[in-house]
Amino acid sequence: MYINNVLSQVQSILPPSYKEAEDVDLLYQAKKRKQQLADRLFMPGHHYQKDTIIKLADKTGDSLQLAKISAENKQAEYIVFCGVHFMAETADMLTDSSQKVILPDLRAGCSMADMATRKEADTAWEYLTDKFGHTIIPLTYVNSSAEVKAFVGKHGGATVTSSNAKKMLRWALKQKQRVLFLPDQHLGRNTAYDLGIALEDMAVWDPTMACLEGDTSRDFTMLLWKGHCSVHQNFTLSHVNYYRKTDPERQIIVHPECSWEVTQAADLAGSTSFIIDQIGKAPKGTKWAIGTEMNLVKRLMKQFPEQSIISLNSDMCPCLTMNRIDLPHLVWVLDELYKGNIMNEIKVDKNIADEATLAIERMLHL
Repeated sequence: MYINNVLSQVQSILPPSYKEAEDVDLLYQAKKRKQQLADRLFMPGHHYQKDTIIKLADKTGDSLQLAKISAENKQAEYIVFCGVHFMAETADMLTDSSQKVILPDLRAGCSMADMATRKEADTAWEYLTDKFGHTIIPLTYVNSSAEVKAFVGKHGGATVTSSNAKKMLRWALKQKQRVLFLPDQHLGRNTAYDLGIALEDMAVWDPTMACLEGDTSRDFTMLLWKGHCSVHQNFTLSHVNYYRKTDPERQIIVHPECSWEVTQAADLAGSTSFIIDQIGKAPKGTKWAIGTEMNLVKRLMKQFPEQSIISLNSDMCPCLTMNRIDLPHLVWVLDELYKGNIMNEIKVDKNIADEATLAIERMLHL
């Protein structure tokens, strides 16, 4: 279970009746509650959610996009966020104080976000500023906790998405000589390399050892946090080479959370929205191997049957933490909302939210 001191409560045990119910009955109940709650309820669903959840979502998209849409929906009293913890945190920070953000299952965390804590970030900052002086600005991927976003906001930095990472990195390098990029080293490395920064000008900060890896005498530009996505880490160069050899007409498109070696070997690399757009506008009969989360790949297979679509890694499983959001938990929180009980509310402490929002707003203003 995701542990963070901004959690407002411990999740109650799911009543057995929900676990034992058939999917068809749960779907009926979910639709019924949605009709009853009407405009008081808004349910965003992240692209990586399973189909049963996406079919019930009011809007599908990336995490920040969904948080912004939630904030724009002033009618909704309840935002039942079908995603993971950091997404619900962002939605809570951007929505009106009168709105309640709910995560159906508090165990829906993110392994990448968990790889950077505020305490670790503070330790890194003390070490790095002692070594490099006040020449560093932090950037954090939106796939990070509110506390890490607050750390970045406090030190003059901003959040980034996989779509705007290049723009934000250009901005950051105009502010300071060096960038501390959290928590995904791969997105940081891929983005910096695309902007012409050499690999030898990048160092990796290991938070578990509280040190820089490799030759620390160099004058680095990028200080990459040693974190990664557990899903995209499982796409390797051997997968790319296999299709290059066995099916050379198949185009390979990957997410920039994949390693540098994989993104360099692929035909295309880009955000989830980029991948969806590329598949959608491709000519009929185009062959693709996609390196991203399996629920999305399977959905694209159904959505574009005229294309030949497979996963770059045939053994890939859906994101385990994303799949914590299921029909039993979703119907349970909807039933409780109808009764007037708010379960699994995500509420970020105001002091944390104020600094974290600074980091988000710096990005949005650009």
